[in-house]
Amino acid sequence: MSTDTLSVNALAAPLVQALLAEADALRLGIERDDAGVIFVDAGIAHQGGIEAGRRIAEICMGGLGRVRLDATNSEWPLQLTVTSSQPLLACLASQYAGWSLAHGEGKAAWFGLGSGPVRALARKEELFAELDYADRHDKGVLVLEVDSPPPQSVIDKVLKDSRLTPDGLTVIMTPTRSLAGTTQVVARVLEVAMHKAHALAFDPRLVVDGAATAPLPAPGKNFLSAMARTNDAILYGGTAHLIVDCEDEAAADLCRRLPSSCSRDHGRSFGALFKDADYDFYKLDPMLFAPARALVSNLKSGKTFSAGAVNLALLKELWLANS
Repeated sequence: MSTDTLSVNALAAPLVQALLAEADALRLGIERDDAGVIFVDAGIAHQGGIEAGRRIAEICMGGLGRVRLDATNSEWPLQLTVTSSQPLLACLASQYAGWSLAHGEGKAAWFGLGSGPVRALARKEELFAELDYADRHDKGVLVLEVDSPPPQSVIDKVLKDSRLTPDGLTVIMTPTRSLAGTTQVVARVLEVAMHKAHALAFDPRLVVDGAATAPLPAPGKNFLSAMARTNDAILYGGTAHLIVDCEDEAAADLCRRLPSSCSRDHGRSFGALFKDADYDFYKLDPMLFAPARALVSNLKSGKTFSAGAVNLALLKELWLANS
């Protein structure tokens, strides 16, 4: 599968321009600093919304994914559906929050995990050597799941590493506790499946197409509760369907090991698990981070394998005030 002609930053650029043009309708704040960097506030001082989060999720996928909001007749009405015919680039080379950005120490420290197309310009993660993908473009967009804007030192680093001029960089900020933030995080359900497949040593190049769904909760009242809800939406409500081209034995093994139920930590709210781990991600089983249910269809044989199950009852218990 050749990806040499695809630029996630070039494909995302018109989506960014449309977001900026409709900022008022989407309840977004837009600022440009003295050097020319554009900052989009999608939930810090400006309210943002679900539609803004949906669009930001598509930007985060480098223009190679589609995110749809469905109002279903099920017991939880709102659901996100994510699709991509380029899941390797859309999810791993663009959407994955893999770029660690930090400034300062102690209470004054700022930290954020960078996601979005600009990662493929900077290539600061080992993952890009494995994917053998590099983007080149004069505009880039960085998405940050943060509650405050990044300090200038972080912006300077992003510009240097991505080789962009200030007027070529757009930074989108989406706090998890906001409507836009919750939406764009739950829209990572396909990316979570791709990342789990990669962690299981399945070659992501063998995934040729993909679709995934997850229920969309209301945002939590603070960062920790919002983070718990977005994780639970995927861990207990997410379904991922990966289309692969490999031997049946490999496809069946991937499906069997992909769901979140394969983890020793499965079965309790992410909030409770995180608290018991002393709020240390490294104490959690990394195999937990996966959709609840997996389907893997193999183009080589036409067979589809299925494993795991959603647990809507648990989500209703966690999310409904009158449960």
